[in-house]
Amino acid sequence: MLVAVVVLVLAIVLDLFLGDPSPNNPEKTAFKLHPAVLMGKLTRALEPHLKSPNPKVAKFYGAVLALTVIAAFTIPVYFGLWAIYTYFTILVYAFFAVILLKLTICIKLETDWAKAAAKAIQSEDMEEAKKYSHFSRRDSKDLAGPQISSAVIESMAENLIDFKLSPILSYAFFGVTGAIAFKAVNTLDGMVGFKDEVHLHTGWFSANLDTVINYVPARFTAILIVLASALLGEDYKNSWAIAKRDHTRTPSRNHGWPMAAMAGALRVQLEKPGQYILGELDEPLTPDKILLALKIRNMALILCVLFSLPIILLTRLCFFPY
Repeated sequence: MLVAVVVLVLAIVLDLFLGDPSPNNPEKTAFKLHPAVLMGKLTRALEPHLKSPNPKVAKFYGAVLALTVIAAFTIPVYFGLWAIYTYFTILVYAFFAVILLKLTICIKLETDWAKAAAKAIQSEDMEEAKKYSHFSRRDSKDLAGPQISSAVIESMAENLIDFKLSPILSYAFFGVTGAIAFKAVNTLDGMVGFKDEVHLHTGWFSANLDTVINYVPARFTAILIVLASALLGEDYKNSWAIAKRDHTRTPSRNHGWPMAAMAGALRVQLEKPGQYILGELDEPLTPDKILLALKIRNMALILCVLFSLPIILLTRLCFFPY
């Protein structure tokens, strides 16, 4: 039990020191070897061989694609950690477990980008600020300061599920292998889980699997944002009210919850032009709101870790998930 807790804490600390390789530098070895990149490459390599003009067959092939990618990463991790735990010392096991778990969590990179975006917007350097709306998957060419602030804040709220809370909760219940499995599912959704003509049927399984797995964590994340807002003296009542009212406005069934909760806590309006508007424009969307969103995100993350501790205790009393 103690080892499991130490692995989680050290994985987070390791990320806070090292961060993730930036996607703006895809030529670097660290980026090329990141599990998400390798999962993406495997998905891209397999996808052309698993297509069919028949929608039902295409959906079946899509399920085969997803399960193959998930198995390709989780099976070696599980048996590798089992072997290390069985035949080597607990310190050797913890070393590899920390590294693998860290690779499923992304905190520092997003933090650095959010601070850089806030600084650039504050100094009215829009060309620099536009570099940091990467996670929001939108064209930043014509975005103004408040729109970039919105994109960054939306990304932080959305990524609180995908890159932080869901991996941590997956680890709490199912060990490092669970966190790797979630990373694979999330990567698959990002690669093929689109409703365009090419991926509508092939990506159906991956998109719905990601929705199902994140269903509870997404709503839990919204609750943590509300609690974090209360602890920080922000408008937690408005956070919950906006979360309940606006969570259905986004295309995603899950991501609307934390984004709407964050909009309410900040008392701002978050908008993806042509797609959705969350919250009310009670206060201007200034760069300071990005920094406040960071504080709320960090407090929610701390609350999630604390919540995970009794789960780790209970699961490790029953079995030891590698």
